[in-house]
Order: sequence, then C-alpha cells, then structure tokens
Amino acid sequence: MIHGNGSSHQSFEICIEILKQHFTVYALDSRGQGANPKEKELHYTDMADDVIEFCHDHDLDHPVIYGFSDGGIIALLVAIKSPQLPSHLIVSGANIVPSGLKAKFQIPNRFKYWKTKDPLYKLMLTEPHITEEMLHAIQAPTLITAGEKDIVKERETRRIAQSIPGSKIIILPGEGHGTYITHDRPEKIASIILEETRFAED
Repeated sequence: MIHGNGSSHQSFEICIEILKQHFTVYALDSRGQGANPKEKELHYTDMADDVIEFCHDHDLDHPVIYGFSDGGIIALLVAIKSPQLPSHLIVSGANIVPSGLKAKFQIPNRFKYWKTKDPLYKLMLTEPHITEEMLHAIQAPTLITAGEKDIVKERETRRIAQSIPGSKIIILPGEGHGTYITHDRPEKIASIILEETRFAED
C-alpha cells in the first residue's frame, strides 16, 4: 500500500486491519515522508524505483499493489517500469499530468510552494508526466477508482482507465478524494480491494 502526498502508512491503519485478515500487508512510507528523512528534491520515478527495490529485497512474488493519490501515481509507474511485478494493480485518485488536478486544488498549492518551498508541493505542481503510450505497457489486471467529487478531473481518471489494456473503472457517487480511503469510510476501499482480488467474504 502506497500513501498520498505528505502522509504516511498510518493513513491506512483501519484499512490494514481489514486487509490483514486475508493478506500479508506491507504499507510503505514514501521517500521524504513519514518516518523517512526529509528530501530537498522529490520525483515520482525515484519513489517507484524504491517500491520495486523493496519488492525484490523482500522476495515479494506478484504482490497486489495499491496506491492512493500520489501513491497511485507511484503504483502506475511501478507497473510501467516492471510490468511483470504486480499480480493486481489498484489505483485511487491518481493523475498522470499536473493539469489532471482541478484548478481549485492546484492554485492553493502554488501559493503554498511559493511560501514554503516544500518539495512535496513542487512535486504536485511539476509532475507526473505519464503518457497514454506508457500506460499501454501495464499488464496486470487493473482497477482505477475515484470519487465523484475528487480533486482529480473525471476525464483524467477515465483517460487513465481507457489507456490501460483491459482495466476497469469505478467512480464512487458522493465521494471525495480520500473520503472512502483514509477519512470517513476506509472500509469501503478495503472492500473494493478484497472484491477486486477475489478475497471478499460473502
């Protein structure tokens, strides 16, 4: 499990409690975040390399990879860079270019970066740069999710899904960016993950 910008693995605590009944769950802190030392410069491609290296170091054979927000971007890059690695790919609230985020979210980020020079804000303003052709390389069964009221433009979510061969998409009515993941109802994304990987209970 890969968390969103400026967060940590702790954002998945409730979800992990549900999923660990069926899986061994690895919830990572991305570089420069969580328990990791701060970084002066951050790039999604480096974070994807970190995940791939972690999987290899721990001999994880075809893990289910789940990513939320920035974690979703990282998960997409993992599946692009190492198509044989994931058994399933589940991505929530991700964008593939900075303009895929709604302006009402990006404009405050510009001000925050101008004020703080925090590389996490710069990351969202200047990256990612994932093309539709790059998404064509993804081989794992893929599910793309977003909230109806997400900070990611719906056309961006649909473009991602349409560019990944055989992928599925769920737009959750009434949900925001993280309301069904880390805030109000984290059991909802846990249920989606279990159903998508055929571990759902009757």
